[in-house]
Amino acid sequence: MQVETATAHRAVLDVHGVRLVAGKRPIDAVICEGEIVGLAGLEGQGQQRFLKALCGLYTPAEGRVDGRLPDGRNVPITNLHRAAKAGIAYLPGERKTEGILPVLSVLDNFAIGTLPQHARAGILRKGLLRQRLESYRHRLSMVYASPNAPITSLSGGNQQKVLLARWLAASPRVLLLNDPTRGVDMATKLKLYDAFRTTATEDGVALVLLSTEIEEFLTLCDRTLVFREDAVFAELDRATTTRASILAAMFGRGNGN
Repeated sequence: MQVETATAHRAVLDVHGVRLVAGKRPIDAVICEGEIVGLAGLEGQGQQRFLKALCGLYTPAEGRVDGRLPDGRNVPITNLHRAAKAGIAYLPGERKTEGILPVLSVLDNFAIGTLPQHARAGILRKGLLRQRLESYRHRLSMVYASPNAPITSLSGGNQQKVLLARWLAASPRVLLLNDPTRGVDMATKLKLYDAFRTTATEDGVALVLLSTEIEEFLTLCDRTLVFREDAVFAELDRATTTRASILAAMFGRGNGN
């Protein structure tokens, strides 16, 4: 399925003829700077595979994903290293098993994504790291007793904020969010929503948001891709994204074909 997008902003991610599973319909898509693109669908319909293909964690049966550098050059995304080179960051859905490093502190968990930026002559500049962490603590309303506190001493919502701060500090061009508000309280959700909007509108970062909550597509997304049977069944822009239109596409109704 050909997925269109506005051309007002520069493309940062190109998807060419990607078949998530052999024999399924191909996906062509362009993700542009400053937009929030939602990935919807019933469980197991391909949206997880698609999101992970965008950062090289899943290899599709056919096609390719290219990250586009500021100078216009393309970087084929075949693994996480290439994704990082193209400025693509991935916030995993399973923060306890794929995100946090439970034996490390808040500061060390934050620092993982930007260690080269905070070292001089091979020596880590922890003072600078603490300053940056402090700036994100205010921006995201993170609550912790000390930067040296174990990450496991934080609530689930605050752990998620630390992970988000980790990747925001890396100045990504594309931020892939895998169900980022699952299991957090409403106050934390609203703070994360504000952070996502600011990251897109003020920082110009492209966000790709996989969510299990329809309300998040209505609240945040410029357009939503609805997956069915390992392909994009429908693309809904902001004007056509409603609870009814998303549900209809999820169940194979509407103009997806």
